[in-house]
Amino acid sequence: MEHSSASRPDAIYETKSEGFGIVEKPLGLLERIWGSPVLRKGVWLLLLAAVWELYARHLGNPLVFPTFTETVKAFVDEVWGGPLLLRAAKSLQVLLTGYVVGVVIAGLLTSLAIATTPGRDLLELLTALLTPLPAIALLPLALVWFGLGTASYVFVLVHSVLWPVSLNTYSGFRAVSPTLRMVGSTVGLSGLGMILRILIPAAFPHILTGLKIGWAFAWRTLVAAELVFGVSSAGSAGLGWYIFENKNALEIANVFAGLFMVTVIGLLVEGIVFRRIEHVTVRRWGMQT
Repeated sequence: MEHSSASRPDAIYETKSEGFGIVEKPLGLLERIWGSPVLRKGVWLLLLAAVWELYARHLGNPLVFPTFTETVKAFVDEVWGGPLLLRAAKSLQVLLTGYVVGVVIAGLLTSLAIATTPGRDLLELLTALLTPLPAIALLPLALVWFGLGTASYVFVLVHSVLWPVSLNTYSGFRAVSPTLRMVGSTVGLSGLGMILRILIPAAFPHILTGLKIGWAFAWRTLVAAELVFGVSSAGSAGLGWYIFENKNALEIANVFAGLFMVTVIGLLVEGIVFRRIEHVTVRRWGMQT
């Protein structure tokens, strides 16, 4: 039997590509401005400053609410010719001491919790008991135990830093993929080696979040502690005592200048220190976009 096959003429399709290519549209000025996060936030700051200025002028009472221009003038005067920078340096020195001590203790507790079951039970119990306790509530005890001075500051700062850092680090360690743990075990890692080379890099986004929260809590706690301790101990004066002094002297513009310094330091630490750490770690490792 002969098999016959129908022949199909070849079909050739031609496409014309003239007029196609990479389409580029130059961005306008407003689009370029709005595409920069720094400029967008700057616009919001200008709007907030304008609202502040207009409201203060409408109120017309600088003893209650000074204008934005009065506050900026007081801030510049107190930075260049006043004690504001010295007070800020004093606060940051104490803050760094308490922050480092709190982070070290948090690292030890979390390492113990990851390595042993009793350590895990201890960390979970302590965080459940002490996390809801505000650091400000410990000020009277700190005053009795350590007296007036740096030791009392460090005590309440350690409490502020310890629990958010511990909780976030422990959560990050528990969220590490079992596959990564098995890889570490396969290459012979265990104990401290497993923590340093597998768990910490994998859990670093959680750890960094805990460090940020601990920093914010510690900064707020220190200013509040200085407001209390500074009343009786001018020798340990920091930003909190500066604010309290000027409030008593009815220099409200200087009070706002002190508050402005608190926020500026917070923004600089967040925008420079932590942003740089994030860029060279989790962003470079591809963990965040």
